[in-house]
Amino acid sequence: MAQKDLTLPNIEPQSIYANASVTGVTVARFKDGVVSEAQDKVAEEVPIALIYNGISHAVMLATPQDLADFALGFSLSEGILQNKSDLYGLEVVTQTNGIELRMEVASACFAQLKERRRNLTGRTGCGLCGAESLDQALRLPDIAAIKSNKAMPALEKVQAKHIQAAMHKMQYQQLLQQATGATHACAWVDEDGDVLMIREDVGRHNAMDKLLGALAKSASENVSKPSKGFVLTSSRASVEMVQKVVVAGYNMLVAISAPTGLAIRVAEMCDVTLVGFLRDNQFVIYTHKNRVIL
Repeated sequence: MAQKDLTLPNIEPQSIYANASVTGVTVARFKDGVVSEAQDKVAEEVPIALIYNGISHAVMLATPQDLADFALGFSLSEGILQNKSDLYGLEVVTQTNGIELRMEVASACFAQLKERRRNLTGRTGCGLCGAESLDQALRLPDIAAIKSNKAMPALEKVQAKHIQAAMHKMQYQQLLQQATGATHACAWVDEDGDVLMIREDVGRHNAMDKLLGALAKSASENVSKPSKGFVLTSSRASVEMVQKVVVAGYNMLVAISAPTGLAIRVAEMCDVTLVGFLRDNQFVIYTHKNRVIL
């Protein structure tokens, strides 16, 4: 077996925190019994601090691209903002140890956020950020109210062949995944199976927030009419993914992988068509199958 002494360099910190989503590294590659030195590309995850009116609320590990979409999408899906107009300004500030998203938001939203933080003071961790009870963790009453208030039009039916076509079209547009093999994607797909918008991240929740933020910004351009398509994710369909889709006002979530039992129950209750295990020539419809033309 041929062997080669390899010295692998450390990654320079500035390459990580200069908003680079992909970093080149030197690796030792083992193949067919042979070790060789090679160049590889890895996806980055960077601490991202979400700051509202000068107060830090959360720090997420995310891929440092589409951060304006991330800031808006996270704020909306977590109920911090009620509308994109509640976000008055955003400054992306790169620090030596991460990135700060400094947002100026409406005073009413900030007051509500401060009250939520005050109620959490002194409590032990519950496993879900920002939740102080089981009801708040699931946010089911809030979801029902949002669905009622938005009065979204019924989703037009989607053909099975268009759902399957969207899977391949999304994969073709997953540039970070193609380069690194380490990222998830969430996409907005129209009723013909065309991918109109896609966002990627190392975290599936982050990819969803980035997509929903981008969709919120483009709503006036009719890119994302809720009755004209569906959300597609490369990940499993956890309950948080369903919640985010519902809060944003969309009626259909298609996942490459499996849903959880809780995700199915929430989707059923909130009138969301949930599709999982999307593969060539097959998928599974878990809820509200009337929206899919088989």
